[in-house]
Amino acid sequence: MRLLPFLILLMLSAASIPLALQRPAWLFLLLPAALLSMLGTLDLLQRKQNLRRNYPVIAHFRYLFEALRPAIRQYLFESEEDGRPFPREQRSLVYRRAKGVNDKMPFGTLRDFYAPGHEWINHSVMPTSPLDVSLRVNVGGPDCKQPYSASVFNISAMSFGSLSANAIRALNRGAKLGGFAHDTGEGGISPHHREGGGDLIWEIGSGYFGCRDRDGRFDSGRFAERAVDSQVKMLEIKLSQGAKPGSGGILPAAKVSHEIALTRDVPMGVDCVSPSAHHAFSTPIELLEFLARLREMSGGKPTGFKLCIGHPVEFMAIAKAMLATGIKPDFIVIDGAEGGTGAAPLELANRVGTPLREGLIFARNVLVGAGLRDGIRLGASGKVTSGYHLASNMALGADWCNAGRGFMFALGCIQSLACHTDHCPTGIATQDPFRQRGLVVTDKAHRVANFHTATLKALATITASAGMHHPEELQPHHLQRRTGDLEVQSAAELYTFLEPGELLSDPPAAFAGPWRAAKAEQFSFV
Repeated sequence: MRLLPFLILLMLSAASIPLALQRPAWLFLLLPAALLSMLGTLDLLQRKQNLRRNYPVIAHFRYLFEALRPAIRQYLFESEEDGRPFPREQRSLVYRRAKGVNDKMPFGTLRDFYAPGHEWINHSVMPTSPLDVSLRVNVGGPDCKQPYSASVFNISAMSFGSLSANAIRALNRGAKLGGFAHDTGEGGISPHHREGGGDLIWEIGSGYFGCRDRDGRFDSGRFAERAVDSQVKMLEIKLSQGAKPGSGGILPAAKVSHEIALTRDVPMGVDCVSPSAHHAFSTPIELLEFLARLREMSGGKPTGFKLCIGHPVEFMAIAKAMLATGIKPDFIVIDGAEGGTGAAPLELANRVGTPLREGLIFARNVLVGAGLRDGIRLGASGKVTSGYHLASNMALGADWCNAGRGFMFALGCIQSLACHTDHCPTGIATQDPFRQRGLVVTDKAHRVANFHTATLKALATITASAGMHHPEELQPHHLQRRTGDLEVQSAAELYTFLEPGELLSDPPAAFAGPWRAAKAEQFSFV
């Protein structure tokens, strides 16, 4: 059906030739059909645009409407007060950077500096020299034997199965080209993750895909066999996901291909289920003991966990378990509730889980307040698409950031909202081999690397303009927010930031209740 208009044009062209030889009037049909057939052929053969490869000829209507949209908006929304037209719509920042297109903008900002909620970072009258865009952070505490020098910007967890083979290939090759890490998602390490040779963060979810037995329980033998692979740089236990916190998942049997079954260690013809909770542990202490086992079996690689902050007392219970056992993760990734996914129940996506900013600050406060921050790196993920997003998260306590949608945009995602249907028009979120053809791996790998490099360049520019030598120097007081027409406050004024050890001595009222209720021996506070 995708090729039907193109095939009709080909048939019209072929049928018109003998008719045109008899009656020249048929040339009026032959010429347009022939020209459009040539255009469709070029669409199928070109390698730059996913849509044109998957939808020859008719994809041009989208680009036509995209080009007309600014003019239409200018006509409809022209200001009656001063005659100035509605600002010309700018192409997405991510698309421009991924394509290597100039992302500079004439005539100043399009943002309203005086609107409540507008944010910025203060600059210095003594900015530093331009920074090396290869901004990195060392991950690995005292119990880690193989610390990893990670980029401050990496690919967030997206599984093979939710993404296509070509999408995984392009992401991993891009990570290799750009020198950053690619989180596998909980779907396990597929052959497509290995082709490009890019650094991997192996995410282990409640389904233990890639390291499970026939009953779906954690299999230490399978884990150890794959964790020691040199391409795997870090190990991440997924406790929850911002887009659908507290919820498991299911891949219907019809979508469990032979390839996915091998990657996930699941049988074909059976629903692939990710439970809501883990079976390998049930208390904070058991979580840390499980984490320590993974670190040991991997040969001492950095091991941590990812979660969307929910009940404050539960994260505090994990902190108390660290104090009780002396076991500390090498890193913790805070996933914001605004993070994306291919499919999630609407109420979970909109109304459950803590947004990234509040979750990040809370995690930072608990770790600092409990005297645990040293040696534990904090990652942040949730709608991170620009250098400013990285800078603001790092000012609030993050050591690095992960992004999902930004790198999907670099692959050519147009947000058609068809991820859950297996009909993704760009070949990114589908297992349909014909749709995947639209995504040319070699081209999109370079775009992934371009986006990463340009975003880090933007972060380096912001950092230098603020007078810093590394974004880790950014602090809450550098981040400003307009809270009213005549009021501006820094993040240091808007939020509470605990001092080292404050929870252990004299916790503030807002923290005292849940801190008292938290127990290292249980997650539940009921």
